[in-house]
Amino acid sequence: MGSAMLTPTTPLTMINGGPMAGEGTGFDLSPVGFDSAWCATDLGEYRPCRYTYEYYPCESLPPLDTTELTGAFQWLGGTGEPVPEQVTVLDRLAENLAAEGLTLPRDFVSFQTDSKLHFSLDEVSVTCCWTDISEPLPSPVEPGAFLVRFLRDQQDCVIWYLYLRPSGEAFVVHSPLDYEFEYGARRNGEEAQSNLDDPEEQMAAILWCAPSFEEFACRFWIENRLWHALNGGDLSGLEPRMRDYLRHYAPPGIPA
Repeated sequence: MGSAMLTPTTPLTMINGGPMAGEGTGFDLSPVGFDSAWCATDLGEYRPCRYTYEYYPCESLPPLDTTELTGAFQWLGGTGEPVPEQVTVLDRLAENLAAEGLTLPRDFVSFQTDSKLHFSLDEVSVTCCWTDISEPLPSPVEPGAFLVRFLRDQQDCVIWYLYLRPSGEAFVVHSPLDYEFEYGARRNGEEAQSNLDDPEEQMAAILWCAPSFEEFACRFWIENRLWHALNGGDLSGLEPRMRDYLRHYAPPGIPA
């Protein structure tokens, strides 16, 4: 794969064409105040990608069966046993968020503390993304809201966060910025990659991509599994859910 070329200032309408918000095919676009885009790599001939990642309009994505997204992660084989070390990490994070009047989504806690689940995204990622949970990071654009980093690309081309609001709303965003680094640099009087005091710059750097953690995880897992199958040249073992997802993109002359 080539180098990713995604920056906070790249106009969204210039990436893969079209606006980033609008009516979709079953994709829940909540009015959260951010532009939206799904940051991902190619699905072979079905969905090309010029670089390591591209931003795809959320309304162009295949719909997911939301009846499967119950917090039990049955689509991933169900849950296992709690991992004590992970429970400790999430308990500390929850305590720090509680001090700010915020709570972690239950699906996020279940996933990140489970022996069968918590490395699932790392294991399937074709771009070597890895789980890296941060402490609460203040939103640079909304007083009282916080970010929690949970997944990052190996070269930090893109970083995914939970975005938590005092209203109880929680969704997933992504950014090319590591806000833990940004706040640390400012605190230490060092040069940061962005101006945390510029709301326009920060709004452009944070993009909404999923209404819940489980929906993000499910789509990420499906797409990365499809990439492996397509590049392995064998689609025979794909279950119906995966075939339906690919069929959404099938161009004329290419079977799904």
